[in-house]
Order: sequence, then structure tokens, then C-alpha cells
Amino acid sequence: MMEHSKPKKHDLHMQNRKLLDLTGVSNVESFDSEEFLLQTELGHLTIRGQNLHIKNLSLEEGLLSIEGTINSIVYLDPGSRPKSNKSLIGKLFK
Repeated sequence: MMEHSKPKKHDLHMQNRKLLDLTGVSNVESFDSEEFLLQTELGHLTIRGQNLHIKNLSLEEGLLSIEGTINSIVYLDPGSRPKSNKSLIGKLFK
């Protein structure tokens, strides 16, 4: 008998570009006040904005809530790796 894997599920809900609730988050690869790089059940996701911070995080449940001003939400092509537009030096001397 063939085992069926759990179906992949990923949802997001944004309220007034100020609060973003996500499900299906498997990893937060990096984050700062302007950019979050996430691994979701359906691929890499980049969220950009201003004054971004984590309101709630539970990787066990795959839940993430982000507060701040959200300017863009971009899914990367499958198989590509996320790249931050900022260098380490740029982040240090912000």
C-alpha cells in the first residue's frame, strides 16, 4: 500500500498592509526590519517593507505573523535560492 504524504498547504492573509498572517512556514531563513526570507510549503518567499517585526512564530505549527508596513511579497522560482539585496557590510553600517 502506498503512503500518501500530507498535502502541502500555505495561506497568507494581509490586513491593511500592516499585518501579515502566514501558514505553511517551515523556516525563517533571515529577517530584519526591511526584509524577511522564508521557506514555505510551496517554496521560498521574500517579504519586504518597513519596520517589520515578528508578532507571532510557531514553526511547529507553521505559523508566522509579521507586523509593519508591507511593500512587497514575492515568491521565488522553484529551485532558486533566496538572495538578500543587502550585503553584510551594508546591514552592519545601516
